[in-house]
Amino acid sequence: MKELLPQKEEDVVNLMSPLVWAYIGDAVYEVYIRTYLINTTKLNAHMLHVKAIQYVKAGAQAKALQAIHEKLTDKEKEIVRRARNTKKHHVAKNAEVVDYAYATAFEGLIGYLYLTKQDSRIQEIIEWIIRQEN
Repeated sequence: MKELLPQKEEDVVNLMSPLVWAYIGDAVYEVYIRTYLINTTKLNAHMLHVKAIQYVKAGAQAKALQAIHEKLTDKEKEIVRRARNTKKHHVAKNAEVVDYAYATAFEGLIGYLYLTKQDSRIQEIIEWIIRQEN
């Protein structure tokens, strides 16, 4: 039987579209944020959702990327650049074009790290963001 979450070789991940990285990165980041909120608050489900949106909306992701950019490795900055410059076919209705590009870049970074099984690096980046917000 095929393993559900096999580790991808970095060379294989590098050949993927940065929009694929962003696709999975969006979901991974949201799970990390939801988990953080559940572990650190006593909010009900509706308020958890409201609070999570403050972290996961495009503007917040763009701001987060700008805040951590200098802490990224050269490789990570290259991943961000590739994801930011990838042609998008639409823009979210509640986001500015620039914010959407940087949010896609942020999600691309998280997705790339996830696909290459760099979970401790994802954790480190998200901890920087949460400290920045608090």
